[in-house]
Amino acid sequence: MTPAVEVVDVARRFGDVHALAGVDLTVAQGEFFGLLGPNGAGKTTLISILAGLTRADRGNARILGHDVVTDYRHARRLLGVVPQELVFDPFFTVRETLSIQSGYFGLRHNDAWIDALLHHLDLTAKADANMRSLSGGMKRRVLVGQALVHKPPVIVLDEPTAGVDVELRQSLWAFIRNLNRDGHTIILTTHYLEEAEALCGRIAMMKAGRIVALDTTQHLLSRFSGLTVRVSAPRLPDDWASRVNDREGSVYYLGLESYAELERLLASFRLAGIAIDELTLAGTDLEQVFLRIMAGTETTDETKRLAEVPES
Repeated sequence: MTPAVEVVDVARRFGDVHALAGVDLTVAQGEFFGLLGPNGAGKTTLISILAGLTRADRGNARILGHDVVTDYRHARRLLGVVPQELVFDPFFTVRETLSIQSGYFGLRHNDAWIDALLHHLDLTAKADANMRSLSGGMKRRVLVGQALVHKPPVIVLDEPTAGVDVELRQSLWAFIRNLNRDGHTIILTTHYLEEAEALCGRIAMMKAGRIVALDTTQHLLSRFSGLTVRVSAPRLPDDWASRVNDREGSVYYLGLESYAELERLLASFRLAGIAIDELTLAGTDLEQVFLRIMAGTETTDETKRLAEVPES
């Protein structure tokens, strides 16, 4: 099956800055894929290349087999992008904005789908409001609508919930999940890592223009399996002082490899005669995995292998 997105050795340089330093990536049709990384990692540059807003210095990018440079008309029809920045025309209403966006793709009589988008994005009451009168969260909803107005099979969401209230965030993700279930490929970039953990089947992590980790979400979590213990006590037993990951006054955070180590920790407290005021446990989450991976810098052969399209 033709990959939804295929990126081969893509590099882009801005002056002395290597925004992308040879990225290889394949996303299968129907995936819900996460693209994560700190600011400046190269995520938005990669998205801009896929959308035709920036040209790569070398390499190729394809959307469902259509090259974004040599076959750009087909590639752009197949792609919908929700940009990170709030970009809007202040002279039109919400409905007019979506109608004009439909026209860019040669779509006529698209009113039924526009009405559906307004409903799912909770914009029906604002359909005839001028864009400049909307709040930041409302404008971001319109950006999502613009990206989906031509029903693209591949959808890229670049920080779609930044500055969005909790209620919209929940309804937006329910809508996007339904699109994914209907066969749309979703590529998500977000700094809300709990969203990526809950939604994405596979995740790529970028740093300094390179992919430094790529695997299924569950495999990434299992690679760094363990427990985080939050313990409030006057002090720690001497043999556990080196295991402290963080400290806030009398509250210590320790990383454990297993529940067996928790038993040893409690035994050490008893032997040292130290009373524990409070103790809580948490499993490894994607944020911890992200921080640990970002602390490294090398792209492994395994990462390069996993950049290939997953077997169906």
